[in-house]
Amino acid sequence: MTSTPRARIYRGTARNLRLLAGKLRQGELVAVPSETVYGLAGDALNPRACRQIFKAKGRPHTDPLIVHIHKLEQLATIARPNPAALALARKFWPGPLTLILPKQDVVPAVVTAGGASVAVRMPAHPLFRRLLELSGRPLAAPSANPFGYVSPTTAAHVRDGLGSRIRYILDGGAARVGLESTIVDLRDPARPRLLRPGAIPMSAIGHVLGKVIARRSPVAGNPGQTQIAPGMLKRHYSPRTPVQLHRKLSLAQVARAPADEIWLFLKRPAGKLSRNVRWLDARGNLKGAARRLFSRLRELDNGKHAKIHLELAAGTGLAEAINDRMRRAAAQ
Repeated sequence: MTSTPRARIYRGTARNLRLLAGKLRQGELVAVPSETVYGLAGDALNPRACRQIFKAKGRPHTDPLIVHIHKLEQLATIARPNPAALALARKFWPGPLTLILPKQDVVPAVVTAGGASVAVRMPAHPLFRRLLELSGRPLAAPSANPFGYVSPTTAAHVRDGLGSRIRYILDGGAARVGLESTIVDLRDPARPRLLRPGAIPMSAIGHVLGKVIARRSPVAGNPGQTQIAPGMLKRHYSPRTPVQLHRKLSLAQVARAPADEIWLFLKRPAGKLSRNVRWLDARGNLKGAARRLFSRLRELDNGKHAKIHLELAAGTGLAEAINDRMRRAAAQ
């Protein structure tokens, strides 16, 4: 009986990048680093490769993929941009911003869940950008993890989740942002909508466009409902361990709680700490908290705790993105 080969992790050398770019041109899948989270990349114009992405992740075909491009000139080959989209792209690309636009016919239906729009992003991670350039292909790349589970922010996370389902992982170090991209719906540029908060805040997008951005809540439905954009389901990015949210945590709460529950503070609490206390950032810095959130959730999920308690972030901007991921992790 033969065993399933484990994925190999490749360092970002020039030789390895050429090798992996060739694999992508051949229709194979490669897990790639980005500034947001690690993605599972395949040729976005190859329907067979894109179907393999869904299969490897166990992802429903109702959940569309984000197409990644290397340069702004490629946008018009994938989508039909409008002046608002171009203004945001020139301001925030390369970076953690995804735009929803009417698609060009060249984009396969499997990528867009059969819809008439496509999600497009230009990533900032230098290794991902080099792979896009060498492959000469736009790359579809959802998060490189089993569907619905906590997103991966290191190459080791990818191998833990998909190691028996894929063969190639490009190691680009820990993700710098640690949360998935901000998604803005610009199909109607007169009425832009924020579909998913991220590192680029709604206020910054509104400032560029000169108008108030509407906010769409995650759908309350199930994975069988076709989505406008990826990451729209109410429950997502979720550990197996039950999660409970709190506006504010205190050590008094911890002292009264069962010993098999774990408490994740935003900031390191002052005082004597028990073994079941963790924190996202020692000083409560939101960028540090965002960068470590998924890694901490994975760590706690592997700790065989009865429950994970999470402290929500206060404020707007990046705090909204952190809280969005926490709320989806805790959703029933």
